[in-house]
Amino acid sequence: MLKAGGVICLYGELGAGKTTFVKGIAEAAGIPANIVASASFVIVAEYNNEIPLYHIDLYRIEKDKDIDAAGIWDYIYSGGITVIEWAERLGEVPEDFIKVKFAIIDDKTRDITIEGIDEKDWDYM
Repeated sequence: MLKAGGVICLYGELGAGKTTFVKGIAEAAGIPANIVASASFVIVAEYNNEIPLYHIDLYRIEKDKDIDAAGIWDYIYSGGITVIEWAERLGEVPEDFIKVKFAIIDDKTRDITIEGIDEKDWDYM
C-alpha cells in the first residue's frame, strides 16, 4: 500500500521495535532485511530500488535545530518511500504522513498504533 512519496513516522522509546519495523518495510519492497540497520550514526540510509527507500533516524538530531541542515525535508519530498525513526524531532508533521506508535508491553510484546490510514485502504487476508 506504500507508494512513491509515502512518509511513515515512527514513534517509540529505544528498543521498541522501530528498526525491526523498517526491516519489514524494506523486505516488502524487495530489499533484503539483513542489510537494514539502525541509521543512528549516518542519519540517512538510502536503499536503491524501483522506488527508493530512505531510512532516516533522528535520534542524534536536536529537534528543530539540525533538521534543515541535514537535508531531511529534501529526502521526504524526493518521491521515494521515507521512514523516519524518532519522528517527534521533526516537530509538527503534515497530516498525510502515516504515524506508527510503538509501546513496550514486555520483553516480547509491543502495542502498535497506526494513524493516518483509512481502514478501507487495508488489504485484509
